[in-house]
Amino acid sequence: MTHELKTGGDRGYLRIATEEAFATRELIDVYLRMVADGTADKGMVSLWGFYAQSPSERATQIIDRLLDLDEQRIAHMDETGIDKAILALTSPGVQPLLDVDEAKGIATRANDYLADAVQKYPDRFIGMTAVVPQDPEWSAAEIRRGANELGFKGVQINSHTQGHYLDEPQFDPIFRALSDTGQPLYVHPATLPDDMMGGMVDAGLDGAIFGFAVETSYHLLRLVTSGLFDRYPDLQVMAGHGCEALPYWLYRTNYMHQAGVRSNRYESIKPLKHDLFYYMKNNFLGTCSGLPFEPAIKLMIEVMGEDRVMYAMDYPYEYVAEEVRMMDDLAISHAQKKKFFQSNAERWFKL
Repeated sequence: MTHELKTGGDRGYLRIATEEAFATRELIDVYLRMVADGTADKGMVSLWGFYAQSPSERATQIIDRLLDLDEQRIAHMDETGIDKAILALTSPGVQPLLDVDEAKGIATRANDYLADAVQKYPDRFIGMTAVVPQDPEWSAAEIRRGANELGFKGVQINSHTQGHYLDEPQFDPIFRALSDTGQPLYVHPATLPDDMMGGMVDAGLDGAIFGFAVETSYHLLRLVTSGLFDRYPDLQVMAGHGCEALPYWLYRTNYMHQAGVRSNRYESIKPLKHDLFYYMKNNFLGTCSGLPFEPAIKLMIEVMGEDRVMYAMDYPYEYVAEEVRMMDDLAISHAQKKKFFQSNAERWFKL
């Protein structure tokens, strides 16, 4: 231990954690039902078949912490110096549900439950809206309700929805609502759909260890190469875990995208208004959720810009006090550190 972790800004900044998860008992029970009745895909069986049923300490702790939006969570924030938590319904949300009406009911109740918690702890909790991409028009209305009635500051979608990706035309109402409300979209990982899974479960690599990043970075690149940001130039898309490694790969993805455009190799790859570096610096925001690793954070700042990189803990899936101290000790300027922990979140979430 190198220094005590306190809330209140004793180090010259508040700590705002930007990718923190919660769940409702109703949602966990639906996951269990889907695992039991065979309607869950391989990723859900692997992920929630473990977390919702395993007697292991990790699984039982995570379920307990996911379900708490009260004193225990506040205590854990206090113990690790987290001033504010930006909360979203845990992945995969309601997106795997086959009954769309059931999904809409669960999402509505989860959003109302979160709004009540935010109202109880207005100085500590900030909400993001959960939606049902299976019904894009309903989701657009719920985005507007979240922004205008519930006081939420963003929207989270857990990557693909039953193998469908947000660059597909049917999801445009969601982006119109984001544009109308001026809210950011957080694209959180989900497990790979069955047609991408391959041997990852057998290898033990399907979840947060690797599969999440593979699937979500693929999704994010689709948003860029489909021309979404040319249609919605002010759209801000957030991604965790080092922006799912896109900054590291950016030179190569940009080079090969341009080569693909010149060669007319793919029907889906068309010229964009800008190169991929531009979109990374103007439309993407990255957080360090689950990746409190100085070299990665410095790379994000260098590639994306110091105004586009934010702190996140990834509670309750990652809850390690020493990682907060590591971030306090980042070898970056104090001004950059304040942006990383506080100012950038305040700016992009309009706090």
